[in-house]
Amino acid sequence: MSDSTESAAPEGGLTTGEVARRLGVAPTTVRTWDHRYGLGPDRHTGGRHRRWTPADVARLERMCALTATGIPPAEAARLARETQAPAPAPAAGPAPTAPPRRAPAREAAAPASRAGSGLRLGDARQECKGIARAALRLDAAALDRLLLDAIREHGLVAAWTEVIVPTLQAVGRKWESSGERYVEVEHFLSWHVSGALRRAAPDTVPDRPGATTVLACVPGENHTLALEVLSAALAERGIPVRMFGGALPVESLIAAVRRTGPAAVALWAQSRTTASRPLAQHVAAMEWGVRGARRRPLVLTLGPGWSGRPVPGTARPYGLADTVQALEGLASR
Repeated sequence: MSDSTESAAPEGGLTTGEVARRLGVAPTTVRTWDHRYGLGPDRHTGGRHRRWTPADVARLERMCALTATGIPPAEAARLARETQAPAPAPAAGPAPTAPPRRAPAREAAAPASRAGSGLRLGDARQECKGIARAALRLDAAALDRLLLDAIREHGLVAAWTEVIVPTLQAVGRKWESSGERYVEVEHFLSWHVSGALRRAAPDTVPDRPGATTVLACVPGENHTLALEVLSAALAERGIPVRMFGGALPVESLIAAVRRTGPAAVALWAQSRTTASRPLAQHVAAMEWGVRGARRRPLVLTLGPGWSGRPVPGTARPYGLADTVQALEGLASR
């Protein structure tokens, strides 16, 4: 089907070409997801026209968000079909992220747009455009100010899910489609996001017996931003955290768990090649304390690397908001 046959939207829905422009992908990608994974529109008009409703587009936006985190397309399509997202759905971020929520009127999602040098932003908030432009200009002062403003305005969880993650995804898509260009923008933005999270987080929370959460990337994994925002969000709620960052060796992870006796251990894996099921199960089986009152940690497997079969004896929250809620409830017991 040529793009010209889809240039005019049939009444009651969007054409494939319009949907592709809105998502920032090629029309052929949308058609492939339709034919290969069953993510096509629920209704068709006469002839070859396709009619994409808000619910259809929300499903594709979910597919885009999942594949952007590294989940294989077939698995992402299955999850996108099973997840009932609001329509239209706001852009989602890599796990851990909160389930999409309908924005209030003053924060309604903007139409598809570009910032700077062709940076696709989909339906992300207005703040994304300013952050993206500052990153593309490598403007450190403006970037710091905009990131901190977003965190103060919306809170850590909402700012991460609805502002920072969509912008990081947009930069990542630009890098992937431009060869080796814009790598410096992605590194620059990630560094300043990390700094903004540290500045926005409250002081270190004092330990409380049985309430500490250990955060660590599994061995070989160096993507720490999602754990950094989780650490800041937990500290904001008065939950003591011990953050060990990227690629913590197995022996060091086990030593850290034994020394802290945590209520929970969150293990981040960005890739399936680093997600070690035996390691997660081993940590979940660790015990300490006096005989007759021994305790074990709740192990949370976080990140797209753990997608697929659940790891026995562990929990896998849906996103950042669910993770924070689970750990907050655990710490309050």
